[in-house]
Amino acid sequence: MDLEWSYKRDLAKLELKQGDIFHGEAMLAIAKAMLQSGISYVGGYQGAPVAYLMDIFAEAGETLDKLGIHFETNANEAAAAAMLGASVHYPMRGAAIWKSVAGTAVASDALANLSTTGVKGGVVVIVGADFGEGANVGQERTNATAMKSQIWLIEPRPHLPTIVNLVEKGFDLSEASNTPVMLELRLRACHVYGRFTAKNNKTPTISRRKGIDEPARFNANKLVLPPVTFAQERHKVEKRLPAAIEFIRRHRLNEVFPGSASDVGIVLQGVHYNAVVAGLRELGLADVFGQSSIPILCLNVTYPIVPDEIVDFCVGKRAVLIVEDGYPDYVQQAVEVVLRRADLQTDVIGKSVLPATGEYTPQIILDGLAKFIEGSLPAGIDIAAVGRQAAALKPDGGGIAALGRVVPARPPGFCTGCPERPVFSALKMLESETGRVHLAADIGCHAYATLPPFNMGHTILGYGLGLAAASGVSPFMDRPIVSSMGDGGFWHNGLTTSVANAVFNKDDALLVIYDNGYTSSTGRQRVPSTGRNFRDEPTGMTIANVLRGIGVQWMQTVRTYDMPKVIATLRAAFAAGEKGLRVIIAQSECMLAKQAREAPLRHARLAAGDRIVRTRFGIDDEVCTGDHACIRLSGCPSLTLKSNPDPLKDDPVAHVNENCVGCGLCGANAHAAILCPSFYRAEIVHNPTAFDRVLDRLRNRILDWLRTRDRSPIATPAGAE
Repeated sequence: MDLEWSYKRDLAKLELKQGDIFHGEAMLAIAKAMLQSGISYVGGYQGAPVAYLMDIFAEAGETLDKLGIHFETNANEAAAAAMLGASVHYPMRGAAIWKSVAGTAVASDALANLSTTGVKGGVVVIVGADFGEGANVGQERTNATAMKSQIWLIEPRPHLPTIVNLVEKGFDLSEASNTPVMLELRLRACHVYGRFTAKNNKTPTISRRKGIDEPARFNANKLVLPPVTFAQERHKVEKRLPAAIEFIRRHRLNEVFPGSASDVGIVLQGVHYNAVVAGLRELGLADVFGQSSIPILCLNVTYPIVPDEIVDFCVGKRAVLIVEDGYPDYVQQAVEVVLRRADLQTDVIGKSVLPATGEYTPQIILDGLAKFIEGSLPAGIDIAAVGRQAAALKPDGGGIAALGRVVPARPPGFCTGCPERPVFSALKMLESETGRVHLAADIGCHAYATLPPFNMGHTILGYGLGLAAASGVSPFMDRPIVSSMGDGGFWHNGLTTSVANAVFNKDDALLVIYDNGYTSSTGRQRVPSTGRNFRDEPTGMTIANVLRGIGVQWMQTVRTYDMPKVIATLRAAFAAGEKGLRVIIAQSECMLAKQAREAPLRHARLAAGDRIVRTRFGIDDEVCTGDHACIRLSGCPSLTLKSNPDPLKDDPVAHVNENCVGCGLCGANAHAAILCPSFYRAEIVHNPTAFDRVLDRLRNRILDWLRTRDRSPIATPAGAE
């Protein structure tokens, strides 16, 4: 992959042998655990926070080839889930990787059918579920899908040996119960560092080196068609669920950490173990090694719940605290049902001391623990001391308020030089002609236009669904309706769900496709229109060709940095007489990818003494009026403010800082919107030639002469006194 970073130095850790010590990040450790589990194939779709895991497999071609493992970057999560069908008939271990509930929703059809049919080879789905922790998707949880489709759900505590063990045990659990397993990793768990003792990589029984000799015999019981589905459902409940519970219990996938206060306890999702132990330590109820005074049942598997483990833990306890974020409180309800069926009257406390919604930050968990201790009165615990410590740890409201005044709000936005920003600048300018534009937005970098300074975007309903979302508005509005879509969204879901839908229904709509060459927001992974796949094989696929093939008649491609052309193209699309779908392909390479690709080449040329010219833009302090309309039209991080050098003016002036990449949008905006002539373009010459030096001296002399002339005293008119 032609990016500025490469995982090749880390990839050597995938080759570690039995007894070697692995030290590194969770994503690399999970990849190693999958290789140690004997997988035959891996597929997935990039998305935070597991995009790194996809990148690892994309670059680990040599290691995968040695083992005969097949890897694919799938078109979307549904394709990745369907790929797991290989394990229905054959003893092949397979894995799929995708982002959170958003990816699971796309894959839900295939997942539900896979779970109903059951699998022969072990199947594990790695889900980067960023619920809470600054999540950028709807606050839903993977638990709902697991319970609905009866897929076993592992949520390991953020501890590298535990995560690695549960990846391996996940495949075993899947085979023992003939059921897919989902392993959910929160954002922080994905980036935890640690060490574990490695094992040898396991060559799969069926691989690209040793394939399938004969297709499996036809078996109608493996198809999700009635009346077989009723027998499959009964088998899930009567056979596979008990097998899973027995495997979890026998292999102790859930962990019990004893404590001295045996009359109370804490039952928690594995993902919260570290935060809970840290909170107990702050309250003086745990030591630096994690030994807690309060017993803890750590549920690394949150579905299914093992009744015997709940009963054994709660016997003799007056109260237990359930630490489970989100709502509904699936774990708490399950625990209460188990205890009442066992006729145990242990108080189950959860959302009464912890919030029902929002992220469980360390402070929130600490406060909840203190409330639980205060209310349950554990034997042998100094309640007053815990209360004093909790009060002492309360954040200083005055200090936080002062910090809020000092540090201004800083919403996320487009990167410096982002090629998608100019289109929204153009739309902003055109609103002076058309009035406010309804924009059906989409998932991707372009979603940042919903934030200041553009504030454009009325709905975001799914990846590649911007155009489909516009179809319910456009028949009822006279003014222009615009929908947006990235190239990643186009290939993921937009082609069929949005574009084909619009062409088929003869919708009168305008679609802007941002073709920056990659799925840039997740790390610049390649898409079909990048030109080459992750194996660097040419694809021959373009967005324009596909649109022509599907029947789009009105289509124009524009370079996004050409502001006059962008404005003219948008204006033409608004004014087009013919009805139907009009598509603008706004095309320019992701600036981060371009900089990463060109930087090594530029450094090599500089080292070789070659002449290189770099473009920068600046603002003349004396000309800038301090209006700052340029900033409101751009929002570029490199276009900022500085103190006005003129002592007679109070307003700060606009300023282009050293982060400028020379895209030229700021000057183009100023020219197109007729703002001011304060922007200038400068060329920085590295390794200048003799001619460059002579020319530079000549220019400086002319400038010095002009400055001297401007500073000369004003002549007094004849006869004046």
